[in-house]
Amino acid sequence: MLSAVFIYNQKGEVLISRLYRHDVKRSVADVFRVHVISSPSSVVRSPVTTLGSTSFFHIRYDNLWLCAVAKNNASAAMVFEFLYRLLGLGVSYFGRFDEEAVKSNFVLIYELLDEILDFGYPQNMEVDTLKLYVTTESVRSRNVVEGQVPQSITMQATGSTTWRRNDIVYKKNEAFVDVIESVNLILSAKGTVLRADVQGQIVMRSFLSGMPECKFGLNDKLVLDRDTAAVGGAGAGARGDGLRGSTGPAARSLGTRAGGMGGVGDGESVEIADCQFHQCVRLGRFDTDRTISFIPPDGEFELMRYRTTENVNLPFKVLPVVRELGKSRVEYEILIKSNFSSKLSATNMAVSIPTPPNATKCRIKVSGVGKAKYHPEENAIVWRISRFQGLQETSLTAVVDLAPMAKPTPWSRPPISLDFQVLMFTASGLLVRFLKVFERSNYQSVKWVRYMTKAGSYEIRI
Repeated sequence: MLSAVFIYNQKGEVLISRLYRHDVKRSVADVFRVHVISSPSSVVRSPVTTLGSTSFFHIRYDNLWLCAVAKNNASAAMVFEFLYRLLGLGVSYFGRFDEEAVKSNFVLIYELLDEILDFGYPQNMEVDTLKLYVTTESVRSRNVVEGQVPQSITMQATGSTTWRRNDIVYKKNEAFVDVIESVNLILSAKGTVLRADVQGQIVMRSFLSGMPECKFGLNDKLVLDRDTAAVGGAGAGARGDGLRGSTGPAARSLGTRAGGMGGVGDGESVEIADCQFHQCVRLGRFDTDRTISFIPPDGEFELMRYRTTENVNLPFKVLPVVRELGKSRVEYEILIKSNFSSKLSATNMAVSIPTPPNATKCRIKVSGVGKAKYHPEENAIVWRISRFQGLQETSLTAVVDLAPMAKPTPWSRPPISLDFQVLMFTASGLLVRFLKVFERSNYQSVKWVRYMTKAGSYEIRI
């Protein structure tokens, strides 16, 4: 497996160096610095660099390079999972993971590397468990119980549920579910969709006592097709009872698509292209009957990531008209329409409209909501809208004067980009149908669900 782990700063200086096997020497750190960190920036780097029989796996974060070295045919997916887990440990322990944090806490980082890797094989990397016995005066777990016997720590670290203790008690048992989606779009100048997909994540905050067993249901196409066949066509959308929305009618009505899109009936399904789960999910049950069953960690964690490429509901439609009048002027007419329910609204919306680099003066008029301003340092008109209601439209017209150029070059026409957030709307149509909690004490629990769609790479060519 792994032979060594190194952490470098952006200059290539070694901050952390830990060897686990005798098949590499410490001088291998210089090899990575020379061939990767110090190589010209024009060279397209792969995250995996193989020199002879040695493979270097690296990721970059802030001003740090995290590198793992392997001599054998190691699983690249597992190595990168380890590096990102190591990064998450640093953020959880120190609040931020940069050069200053590494230098200030290098002793603790070496202790963590000794715990999470044994002869190059990854071991327990659960933050809550590690904080029980790998700690300093400045980093202490909130969950450490005074007088806790070492045997209980050992059982948690080596048991079947290393991510959760069994002595957690809350006066009020609650579970909060956030469905967060990022919409990626590339639209041609003629209005043709060149790319449209949704990357989503389900984040859960669990404040439940004991060792609860949770079952989670989505309007996954395979699940609903199977359930419909089993009950003779009965709608599966009525299984959303027991979940409370956070705000508004759209949050409480879980039988229809989030956001109240017109023409969507109960039980509409979503075809998930691929998904990734937290380690607490029992994958065996998901493979057999598509049931997401798990014992949740305490606090906040990412339960699931997914991606959809079919039937994407675009929250905004942009109709741009850009005319170049000779070499002295460019005219813009931008129309934006919102495609979600009138009960919802988008917030923190920003539209970046590119201008030629030789623009000198810009006259802008907004018909509708928002304010627009020309930013010469960005070569763009930035149109900011604090709140944009659903099923409405707004427009912008602008005239940009151009300065003469000694060597005229054609304008590349970069795309218009959008940034926004829409609460209680999902572009994929994904819905949480039910969340059931089972525990030996049979207590009552309250569940809440919230949906949010935001812009990923949302671009419209002009």
